[in-house]
Amino acid sequence: MANEYILETHQLTKRFGGVHAVEDVDFRLRQGELRCVIGPNGAGKSTFFKMLTAQLKPSTGHITFDGQDISGLQRHAVSRMGIGIKNQVPDVFDGISTRENLWAAARFRHDAQHAEPIIDKVLSQMNLAGVADNLVGELSHGQRQWVEFGMVMSLEPKIILLDEPTAGMTVEETNLTADLILEINKTTPIVVVEHDMQFIRKIADIVTVLHQGKVLA
Repeated sequence: MANEYILETHQLTKRFGGVHAVEDVDFRLRQGELRCVIGPNGAGKSTFFKMLTAQLKPSTGHITFDGQDISGLQRHAVSRMGIGIKNQVPDVFDGISTRENLWAAARFRHDAQHAEPIIDKVLSQMNLAGVADNLVGELSHGQRQWVEFGMVMSLEPKIILLDEPTAGMTVEETNLTADLILEINKTTPIVVVEHDMQFIRKIADIVTVLHQGKVLA
């Protein structure tokens, strides 16, 4: 029987000098779950996210993904295992088209034959078909965010981790992003780190609150 939890942390801690940015955090994400992680500035949200995505190594504690300890892995290795990562600032290629950005992502895990239908599916799913041939650098901020989200989806990940996915978006773009996340969550577990409470109310199922590096609730 498959593990009920796809992502777990046990006593996860990150210290910067004498400061505990994250301290003894136990976290479990079930298959199919949508979890929001919230908290005030300085609560440890970003540090927690960066450890989950292998951008920071834990000082102590463990991270388990799909039954494997990933605490010491590099970011590219974590991605190849099936963890889709979207950071707050869009990490896209501005000088090429939307389709080419998705192609670059899809080819990271798939051969050319399998990449094409994935790209077409993602363009439709992310409402990007109309700008498929546009240079990404010419798109609006919200559309660029969706391109990066689409690049994550092109990897066909087992889980998606999103850091403030609506940062800088208009109200309309934020509402569309909420709808996209809820639709994608029908097939893929998602963790959203966010501080926009109106957005959280649109998507939240279970919420973890961090405060001073610890789980408050």
